[in-house]
Amino acid sequence: MSPVRATLLGAIGVASLVFVGMPVSPAADEAAGQPAVRIDNFSYTPSTLVVAPGTTVTWTNDDDDVHTVVEKERKFRSAALDTNDTFTQTFTTPGEYDYFCSLHPQMAGKIVVKPPGSS
Repeated sequence: MSPVRATLLGAIGVASLVFVGMPVSPAADEAAGQPAVRIDNFSYTPSTLVVAPGTTVTWTNDDDDVHTVVEKERKFRSAALDTNDTFTQTFTTPGEYDYFCSLHPQMAGKIVVKPPGSS
């Protein structure tokens, strides 16, 4: 094998390792069929997410500030999420789950859990 080819193959291997070790973004979670909420610019995106029972939702803090995810009746609560930290919650019971950031209460979102076929 030529030195150039060996160097190229080595670089591809290193790039592959770097890619595999990178955190998964909410967009990648959604593309993989896993609902995700992005925290950025003091907001949750999407602000409302509709899922089926049994779905696990992942929140990722893409903001420079620390945030939390707290359901208004305290049915679930994250720890403080620093930049790139994630929080997951599995929703088994149909209903509406309003949540907010306990550090920035103006930030709010909602998860709506509906069985398939319901309107």
